Amino acid sequence: MKIRKCVFPVAGLGTRFLPVTKELAKEMLPLVNRPIISYGVEEALASGCDEIIMITGRAKRSIENYFDRSFELEELLKSRGKTELYDKMLAISNMAEILFIRQREPLGLGHAVLCSEPVCKNEFFGVALPDDVFLNPEAPVLSQLITVHEKIGGSVIALEEVEADDVSRYGIVKPQFAIENGIYKIEDMVEKPKKEDSPSNLAIMGRYVLSPSIFPLLRKQGAGTGGEIQLTDAIKTLCSQEPVWGVVYKGRRFDCGTQKGWLSANVQLALEEPELRDVVLNVVSKEFNKEENINNVNQ
Repeated sequence: MKIRKCVFPVAGLGTRFLPVTKELAKEMLPLVNRPIISYGVEEALASGCDEIIMITGRAKRSIENYFDRSFELEELLKSRGKTELYDKMLAISNMAEILFIRQREPLGLGHAVLCSEPVCKNEFFGVALPDDVFLNPEAPVLSQLITVHEKIGGSVIALEEVEADDVSRYGIVKPQFAIENGIYKIEDMVEKPKKEDSPSNLAIMGRYVLSPSIFPLLRKQGAGTGGEIQLTDAIKTLCSQEPVWGVVYKGRRFDCGTQKGWLSANVQLALEEPELRDVVLNVVSKEFNKEENINNVNQ
């Protein structure tokens, strides 16, 4: 069965970006010329998913508003002859059919995915964590996972090879065997292991294709680390019941879940835009020259 649904857990409180996220959803922070959430939705649509499910919280109305029609703005742009901007605004609201489901308590990523059960309970579905922005113009990362699922079945998770010193930052998988280069049968997984205890250097990243069997596991397991229902714990159990595959994705990942990562992503992507590249380089050059002058004076 073709995978048509993709779940976006966007109910997080965004504490790493406070105070701006007191009122603004972190997923709405700009990444060059559009919000972070837009990149994930575009990826899901390009991967063949035409049903988008957003698991939201009470402070996430800005996401709903972004994908909704803005008739006043549209009419204003039309009346002023700003046809190109008008078409862009209309395209956003027509981008996808989006269902919004409220997560009433912040009980973790696993609980957020569980909130999608009424919509996804009878079929495999995608999950995209919007903090991880992936770019690959040839084959979106979610589509790479879907392709593997369509060939060999089972659940599929995105993997990235990380440095040994970084394994304690991620969930790390224990591969059982490789069926081909970059595709592994997953035997087990460990959340943020010490370097010396890590079963591999293959880290779980923010894209999944999951079996509907994940839902009863999420309901049964209860709270884990931090008093939250952890998705990794449920997938770990799923590994003993059904095939779970890991795919070392092809493409670029930008970690927009931290201030440093978000700023770095903006700078990197701005450098790829002809109109913005000179702006970035000029600012950096001026600051570098200031620093050099200060150092010369101090010497």
